[in-house]
Amino acid sequence: MMDVNKQIVQATWIGIIANIILTLLKGAFGFIANSKALLADALHSASDIVGSVVILFGVKVAIKPPDEEHPYGHGKAETIASIIVAFLLILVGVEITISAIKSMFQGNVAIPKMSALIIIAISIVAKEALFQYKYRLGKRVNSIALISEAWHHRSDAFSSIAALIGIAATLIGNHYDISFLLYADAVASIAVAAIVIRMGYALAKESSIMMMEQVLDEQQIAQFEQTITGVAGVRKVDKVYARTHGRYVVLDVRLSVDANLTVEEGHMISKQVKRSLITNHNNIQDAIIHLNPYATCSEDIACKLV
Repeated sequence: MMDVNKQIVQATWIGIIANIILTLLKGAFGFIANSKALLADALHSASDIVGSVVILFGVKVAIKPPDEEHPYGHGKAETIASIIVAFLLILVGVEITISAIKSMFQGNVAIPKMSALIIIAISIVAKEALFQYKYRLGKRVNSIALISEAWHHRSDAFSSIAALIGIAATLIGNHYDISFLLYADAVASIAVAAIVIRMGYALAKESSIMMMEQVLDEQQIAQFEQTITGVAGVRKVDKVYARTHGRYVVLDVRLSVDANLTVEEGHMISKQVKRSLITNHNNIQDAIIHLNPYATCSEDIACKLV
């Protein structure tokens, strides 16, 4: 588990360093090349830095072992971090939109320089590479925080594409004296904002579902039941409740064992069930085992205990 956490922290630091470089490049050339779309994209990359720091803090908290106040661990810290990143995206998108609309109504037409296109192209390649790296790692280690950060990078890549189109259209409009194309750079910054807000909303929705401890589907629960039935002494799996807790899963298992077993024998079976679940399923953080007496009759009240 520690190796997984190290990979997440390492990936987050790579994102932070890359975003610092891209923010400086976009910001500097946004001013030099006189491009509002590039400056908007720089602001988006700057929000990525803040988001990555939040994710890093969330992961640091999430890997802490369970304590008396948090018996199920601190896994939800990652989910909280993801929600913060999501709302940060929405806030940045709204701010970019307001700035672009003000610029258009004031008639501030900015003609960007060709150098802006080069920086945008570099940003698109870098951001897509970061997305692929973090998304694949996030899926492999089941980290919602890392996946949300990956989508943050993808939104930045999409926004860079929108900025690229806007800057190119403005340059074409200036060269061929097409007046309406002169506003393309500002329009592109609004398109950037729309992409950012949409991504933020999607992440907030997904993170909120996990925050509410979503119950897993029947197919996933069936895998856990198969593991339980493979433990010696288990006569019947009565019910398995599985809920998310950050990137982990917590189980509440109710199973039946021979009614004539001693308390110690029943306890040993429950320990073996828990050990088998955690060993065979990397995403299980904890399992609470409740034992019921097993009986073959249909009238005995013990048959109905759950």
